[in-house]
Amino acid sequence: MKTSVAILPLILAAASAAAGTPALAQSHAGHAMPAPVRQALPEGCVARGSPTADASRTGMPGAPTCPTGAVPVRLQAPAMPAGHDMSTMGQTPAPAAASARAGHDMSAMGQTQPAPAAASPHAGHDMSTMGQTQPAPAAASPHVGHDMSTMGQTPPAPAMPAGHDMSTMGQTQPAPAMPAGHDMSTMGQTPAPAMPAGHDMSTMGQTPAGYDMSGMAMPPDVPTSADNPGRPPEAPAPAGATRGPTNAADLLFDPAEMAAARAQLRVEHGNVRTTAVILDQLEATFGDDEEGYAWNAQGWSGGDINRFWWKSEGEGAFGGEVEEAEIQALYSRAFRPFFDFQTGLRQTYRPEGDRTDLVVGIQGLAPYWFEVDGAVFLSNKGELTARGEAEYDQRITNRWIVQPRAEVVLSAEDIPELRIGSGLSSLQVGARLRYEFRKEFAPYVGVEWTRSFGNTADFLEADGRSAEDTRLVVGIRAWF
Repeated sequence: MKTSVAILPLILAAASAAAGTPALAQSHAGHAMPAPVRQALPEGCVARGSPTADASRTGMPGAPTCPTGAVPVRLQAPAMPAGHDMSTMGQTPAPAAASARAGHDMSAMGQTQPAPAAASPHAGHDMSTMGQTQPAPAAASPHVGHDMSTMGQTPPAPAMPAGHDMSTMGQTQPAPAMPAGHDMSTMGQTPAPAMPAGHDMSTMGQTPAGYDMSGMAMPPDVPTSADNPGRPPEAPAPAGATRGPTNAADLLFDPAEMAAARAQLRVEHGNVRTTAVILDQLEATFGDDEEGYAWNAQGWSGGDINRFWWKSEGEGAFGGEVEEAEIQALYSRAFRPFFDFQTGLRQTYRPEGDRTDLVVGIQGLAPYWFEVDGAVFLSNKGELTARGEAEYDQRITNRWIVQPRAEVVLSAEDIPELRIGSGLSSLQVGARLRYEFRKEFAPYVGVEWTRSFGNTADFLEADGRSAEDTRLVVGIRAWF
């Protein structure tokens, strides 16, 4: 009895081989072979070689208990209607689709996961690109017409008995069978919603699919520091822009009246004539047993570029004669935004003798708000002298202002008649503190120190005067 049970499988295998061997199947390619006679099996069980057999379910919970030579039937996934795009199913695992119908394109399957062979009893399947990443076992088919040229490139695949479907061995989940007409070429990719026919998806991820961006408005062609050559070309001005009169208002109003209006506009806004008088110093001085007075004033009349400029300064003693006085008449022209070139004449009055000088100098506002004034004088007797002044307004508050001031006098030669020596003749340094009741009126107090050098000091000492003098000053500053 035991011997009979042992040889029963061999008898069944021989009968199965006689019913359809690989050689016999190849000699009858394309012919439908009759299915072998199966014995009655319990519900849920099929013969081990059946296309719907699933040996992996043996012993699993919920699987039926099948007799020897039979295994549980494969669980079928719900069939999808024809015409559905299943191209993005199965991102991570790439299961093989065991199909019983021709017309399936399986060319791109198995790129991320091993792609087992699909055992099909019908010809017409293109399996040329399966199994590129992982080794794929060869599927022995009883029918010819299958292209298996690229399968099993890494290790040689063992041959399997005919009629056995080994396509799903080693997988975690069984692969559902798909009806004919389904495109499975892109399985294993990221799922994407199906788009209606006619949409161009070639540029997805850049701009919204289906949109034509070629006609979008570009930014204006405005020159920038980058000067990007990718900017759109600048269109030329229309022909009508260069036609007609220079001033379009002449088309609507009398041209003569418009010309007079433009001339007045230039006078009021572009050619303004201003006049100013500045009393920078009008003060009383108190020194050693001597009281006196002094002034320093200037003004101008003209425009921003060309002006007539006048200057006057002098000093004297109360109850006595004027020690020195001068007045300058100058033509001033702006050569920088804050500097003017000045030239003209100076008339000087002294008890020792009067002089008329040719004046050439500059005046303006230096960086950091220093007001400077320098000039060279050439007298009618050929005497060359120079003088430079600088002052600065240091604001303590909006009304209290300290004004340091310095003046230096130089001479190219000794002028005994005027008590002036060559070289550095004298230096005067002072500071005044003023309080501005208004911008145009401000009283002040200050101190002023004067020192003579070289032959100038000798001339003063010979006349019985000191070469150094310190004075207290009180005065007002005004302008209008």
